[in-house]
Amino acid sequence: MIHEDIADFAATLPRTGALAGLDLGTKTIGVAVSDGLRQVASPLTVIRRRKFTLDAAALLSAAAERGLAGLVLGLPRNMDGSEGPRAQSTRAFARNLSRLTDLPIGFWDERLSTVAAERALLEADTSRKRRAEVIDQVAAAYILQGALDRLRNLP
Repeated sequence: MIHEDIADFAATLPRTGALAGLDLGTKTIGVAVSDGLRQVASPLTVIRRRKFTLDAAALLSAAAERGLAGLVLGLPRNMDGSEGPRAQSTRAFARNLSRLTDLPIGFWDERLSTVAAERALLEADTSRKRRAEVIDQVAAAYILQGALDRLRNLP
């Protein structure tokens, strides 16, 4: 089930259980996971995109392994809030993925998540090579942390 609104997404989740955050790119998928109490997001891995069935299998395998309660996909909106081709691609990915799993899927506005991740890595004095390796999973953690913070503050 796909949820546009984070409050609707929250209503479908069990009280505890880890969530995954996904930063969908054209070449990679950054993956981050939360702890079971949904306090902290941590970068996990980067999946090299090949074709949907292989990408979905890798994601769902990680979800099953970790007993995840739901997935949060970063939705790449334009700065004016409109949606372009990348947002449509993310929505299509979510629709296809929802056919393969019962896990609830929620969207989170990912504007500037990669910029924030890059800034954090620069502040940590991470080498250019290492930044290229981890930027997507750090961006996924940034997306997931934003959703976790919002989930915690829902009435």
